[in-house]
Amino acid sequence: MKNFSKDNYSRKKNPRFNGRPQSKNNHRSNNFQEDRFQSSKNNNYEKNNFKKRDDYKSDKYTYIRSKEKFRDNIDQTQGKISSNSFNTDNFGYKGSKNFKTSTNDRNFEDWLWGKHSVFEALKTERPINRIWCTSEIFSSEKFFLLLKDHKSKGVLVEEVSWSRLSQLTNGAVHQGIALQIASSKTLSLDKLINISKSKSKNPIFVALDGITDPHNLGAIIRSAEAFGCKGIIIPQRRSAGLTGTVSKVAAGALEHIPVSRVINLNRALDELKKNGFLIIGLSGNGQIPISEFDQKSPLVVVVGAENKGISLITQKKCDYLLKIPLKGKTPSLNASVAAAISFCYLSKN
Repeated sequence: MKNFSKDNYSRKKNPRFNGRPQSKNNHRSNNFQEDRFQSSKNNNYEKNNFKKRDDYKSDKYTYIRSKEKFRDNIDQTQGKISSNSFNTDNFGYKGSKNFKTSTNDRNFEDWLWGKHSVFEALKTERPINRIWCTSEIFSSEKFFLLLKDHKSKGVLVEEVSWSRLSQLTNGAVHQGIALQIASSKTLSLDKLINISKSKSKNPIFVALDGITDPHNLGAIIRSAEAFGCKGIIIPQRRSAGLTGTVSKVAAGALEHIPVSRVINLNRALDELKKNGFLIIGLSGNGQIPISEFDQKSPLVVVVGAENKGISLITQKKCDYLLKIPLKGKTPSLNASVAAAISFCYLSKN
């Protein structure tokens, strides 16, 4: 039996393999070791490609998450970028004309802060809408009597923390106290009753329960003055104050109708009853249409907030609950619109 050597079967010496044409796409090495090396090289090449793609995806994901985190920081701070935020230069925000670092558009033209400026304002007859101070300032010998006096006149005095006051004043040096100036002076309830009765036999007052929107308050004041109402009564809390926005929406009416700001609205209604006033509440659940009401006496029209209406406690203080009959499918009216309609009906009596 013929002994065949391994060399006879090697690819290098076998003429069948020497003459076979080899394409570029299916090229194979004649050396087994070279094949293994080439295969290993290809595998490493593929691994490197996968790693680069994974790194690219990871960097892209990190970039997207960083942008989302940046937006979240803006939303949480109302557009004010904190010092702990990442560097925005990496994302091309630097120099952008459309990008705003702060969206706090609060107008501070009617604000005062600092011990000396606020103290001088409290000593004068300047009308004040609201005061914020720390507990240390409120209990101090210098401010205690002044703050207590303004609080008794209907000015809302709030004790807040130092950090809260810094937030309200947008980081100003407030020294523990700040105030907002009112657009008009307010009267005590007794003065309002005496003045109105001296000018009219059956005056109409407007009492507002929970009107916190300054635009609604301004529109109600404008309508009340236009239909000849003699006074506005607003509570110290849960009500918009006589701010610049209210004065602007009222379109000058605030200069011609007196306003009384009371500490407690329900106690004020009791006082008005003692002085001969009928308390009329506007309610969608009222039993009497406002067009059928013909009582001739001094009146107080109570207008509630659009979403909640008049509170249950205040409804119990009312002598009558009137409704505005609606013929369409709309179930309710805006508070200022309902008030204007009621003034039109009641001013005819």
